[in-house]
Amino acid sequence: MTTEQKGIAQVFLAYLLWGLMPIYWKTVQHISSDEILASRIVWSFIFTVLLITVLRDIPKLKTDLTNLWADKKAFFSLMIASYLVTANWFTFIFAVNSGELVQTSLGYYINPLISVLLGIVFLGEKLSDAQKAAVGIAAAGVMILTYTYGELPWISLVLAGSFAFYGLIKKQAKVGAITGLAIETFFVLPFAFIYLAYLFTQDSLQFVESEPITMLLLMFSGVATALPLLLYASGTKRIPLYLSGFIQYIAPTIMLVLGVVLYNEPFSNMEWTGFSFIWVALVLFSVSKFIQIKPSL
Repeated sequence: MTTEQKGIAQVFLAYLLWGLMPIYWKTVQHISSDEILASRIVWSFIFTVLLITVLRDIPKLKTDLTNLWADKKAFFSLMIASYLVTANWFTFIFAVNSGELVQTSLGYYINPLISVLLGIVFLGEKLSDAQKAAVGIAAAGVMILTYTYGELPWISLVLAGSFAFYGLIKKQAKVGAITGLAIETFFVLPFAFIYLAYLFTQDSLQFVESEPITMLLLMFSGVATALPLLLYASGTKRIPLYLSGFIQYIAPTIMLVLGVVLYNEPFSNMEWTGFSFIWVALVLFSVSKFIQIKPSL
């Protein structure tokens, strides 16, 4: 297997795992979303620290922390990123366990297009005419879905916006993949501990009263969080960016199929129309991006 083939396999597996993640959260949907989030933060931190220890990356962690503390802008930017990804995690868990997988998939379909807009605003990036048309078509799709739902698809917009801003900050952060995740979770770890302690004092901590299988699932949420991130971080270093861009649509497609087929969420003709606009926009954007990059390949 070549380096590029290995990278493709890793990125594909990362997005496959992200796409199937709703099944994982559905198995613990009897636990409140806020407790799931707090548990996920704690166990993610524990798992990443254990992994750093096993991989002997403690010197790298110390270096990243030292560099971050020396650059206060980078330090507080990563702190903001940790809050953004936490908001993304909570919204995702809440949406999945509230039967909103269709809206969840929409969020991750439009995420790349919001990332493009952020690139224009904050990084001075330019769009071709085809890419501008793609953004316009996607906006029309969102408006159709807003009309269909009778309100803004806020779950989709929060998921897409929080992850797009998170990606913008992470793009400029000079930290390792696994050490960066450990630092990010550390920023929100005190809040998770305090909240779990509060639930315990109120006799409302469901974890201690759960069946062993539920306890294990909550504990392994750290692995479920870190594994696709590590696969993605490793794989994207081995393949061109445009390939990763194509592969990323696997996750929301799986979520949409799960929502409609497995969990019987409604999907009306108007939703088909709105999603069709989004899909056309993504195809137009991806093809134009490929054409733009191809001469340099």
